[in-house]
Amino acid sequence: MVRDLAAVRTQNGAASYAGEVIRRSIARLYWAFSRWRLVSEPAPARPTVVLGVPHTSNWDFVLMLAIAWRLGMKIRWLGKASLFRGWRSPVMHALGGIPVDRADASRVVSEVVARIGEDGTFGLVVTPEGTRTGGAYWKSGFYRIARDAGLGVTFGYVDRTTMTTGLGPTIELTGDVGADMHTIRAFYADKSGLRPERRIEPRLREEQLDEGGAP
Repeated sequence: MVRDLAAVRTQNGAASYAGEVIRRSIARLYWAFSRWRLVSEPAPARPTVVLGVPHTSNWDFVLMLAIAWRLGMKIRWLGKASLFRGWRSPVMHALGGIPVDRADASRVVSEVVARIGEDGTFGLVVTPEGTRTGGAYWKSGFYRIARDAGLGVTFGYVDRTTMTTGLGPTIELTGDVGADMHTIRAFYADKSGLRPERRIEPRLREEQLDEGGAP
């Protein structure tokens, strides 16, 4: 029995290594021929929440995979439950997807935090803009996840102006929403996204409430 378990672990390890080699090879080819340039900090050495911002196009998903695979970074990302139905389910899970029920937003944060301890070192990619068609505020789920799970926040970015994309610095949230968002806004001030007209200014509704404004 012990030998059988050891053999299974060896096989799983070999399959994981082979998958990593294939992903890195695909990523190298992508960056060799892409119009985009990868300008990035190294992948964080511990679990973090990775902001996928500005999220203005479905092509952001391709760039996200290309960045992660080139850097050798294990990623997880949140997707609406409908994406995981039928034949798409194993594909989405293999690409790092975590299905969430957006109709019950109150459970999303707790479910994600509960899963974080299962995966070791990885980046949880979150798109706080929540939509590619515009809006007034970011969704605050990324902030609550990072605070509740004790994770840093890594700035992933896409900038069509310079045709660059990658990972920026990783920060620790302080709990002062206004101050933390000021730091985030400063980094993304010159990041346009693939479709600049769809970009949403980094701002949480909670900032306005903290300042005593109307909701």
